[in-house]
Amino acid sequence: MTSTACERQLHLPAALDRVACLGGGHGLFQTLRAVRALQVPFIHAIVTVADDGGSSGRIRRELGQIPPGDLRMALAALSADTEQGNLWETLIQHRFGGNGALAGHSVGNLLLAGLVDVLGDEVAALDEVGRLCGVRGQVLPMANEPLEIEADVSGLDDDPRVMRTVRGQVAVATTPGGVRRVRLVPHAPQPCPAAVDAIRQADLVTLGPGSWFTSVIPHLLVPAIVDALRETAAVKVVMVNLTAEPGETAGFSAERHIHMMAQHAPRLRVDHVVVDRSAAPSSYEHGHLRRAAAALGADLVLCDMREDSGSPQTYRHDPVKLARALAQTFELGAGEAGALQSL
Repeated sequence: MTSTACERQLHLPAALDRVACLGGGHGLFQTLRAVRALQVPFIHAIVTVADDGGSSGRIRRELGQIPPGDLRMALAALSADTEQGNLWETLIQHRFGGNGALAGHSVGNLLLAGLVDVLGDEVAALDEVGRLCGVRGQVLPMANEPLEIEADVSGLDDDPRVMRTVRGQVAVATTPGGVRRVRLVPHAPQPCPAAVDAIRQADLVTLGPGSWFTSVIPHLLVPAIVDALRETAAVKVVMVNLTAEPGETAGFSAERHIHMMAQHAPRLRVDHVVVDRSAAPSSYEHGHLRRAAAALGADLVLCDMREDSGSPQTYRHDPVKLARALAQTFELGAGEAGALQSL
């Protein structure tokens, strides 16, 4: 059975009309593909804007615009599953090769940058590309200005107790040290108003998976976004990564991912923390994860989300499995904190 055929058989909860997905990069891409598979009438992708590498970094430095790369990927993930939608997805993801001025740039990044220049508005530019791609919903930046990520990192000196400051998303994501805390520059930036409204109006809000310190936690460093998460009536779900990433979360367990989120956003309360079963094979580990989830006011949900490829080293979420998990978790509603659910 093809992936598309599987998607058509997925069950959409009757009350699930609006979903807001927070994140960035490949983790957000897989989440959006999962929500698209559920045929949700309206999907909001709310995307981090701190990338400073590659094509995105060049555009933010040369034009002063928000980095478009993660926004482009979200548009690609939500492109309509039609001949025209697939063509536009392929086009905006196409990256120029060679050694000239365009080398490394993707068509979608340049298209967004040009539209921002013409229209004078990032959200209007994203909406226009979304229309071309047949997106059912809206892709929004977390903030309307480019942000920087700054991290306290240990292990860069002979004395492991010494903390050094590392600045920039690429530098934080690839540091050989251990990230202890991250901040945004500027501190407490103004959010995109439409992103705040999308969270407040959603039936379901997802946070993660993705690069924990550079794509997921940054949303929780914007006070207005945390306020919207606290005020929304939506079911709020945190999806933990399948495994630690080299660099920023090297050596992290699923439990530590949850602890780091709670430390950075002590006021945050969510309904469910979803962890892949492979990350917690024993009842002993279930107990630790359940207590970590309780720090966010959440219950723990264990389910199978890993892509099947015949290799035990596959660490990518399967959109169809993720879609089923999200639908079933939404139907659980706001469960009693600390309760272990297994899907």
